[in-house]
Amino acid sequence: MKQLNLPLTSKEIKELHAGDSVLLNGVILTARDCAHKRIKELLERGEELPFELKDAYIYYAGPCPAKPGMASGSCGPTTSARMDSFAPDLLNRGLGGMIGKGAMSDEVRRAVKDNGKIYFAAIGGAGALYAQAIKKSRCIAFADLLSEGVYRLEVENFPAVVAFDCYGESIY
Repeated sequence: MKQLNLPLTSKEIKELHAGDSVLLNGVILTARDCAHKRIKELLERGEELPFELKDAYIYYAGPCPAKPGMASGSCGPTTSARMDSFAPDLLNRGLGGMIGKGAMSDEVRRAVKDNGKIYFAAIGGAGALYAQAIKKSRCIAFADLLSEGVYRLEVENFPAVVAFDCYGESIY
């Protein structure tokens, strides 16, 4: 299994292929449907986002409240296809990649390829496992959305599989 430190360089992305198992280390942001809608609205109005989008990795998840001694509660992936309408624009604006559950549209796969980025698949039903990989968690945007706000997670040994690689290949 390959250990990767985020953000990835273009050289590192080119070394990854659909089906590769990886352990991610570094910073990822969470964002689900409601947060994506707000992000899109801000961008359409020409407003700045409350976080850096360039080279960020968005995990399609919403962390549950943390239990004592934990940085986060359960934090499993949500269905990525629900973000199909948002992902191409975010990739075109510099997003480094996404992490989620299940296949995304052919349009998203093309945008991943055209931008030389990556989409990782996370394991559905493994929210407790992912919580163990989260070392720090802090809401950085849209706190009124509660767990669906944007959280900045610092992760260690976060397991994932390359779902779409920068060559347009897919595990689906």
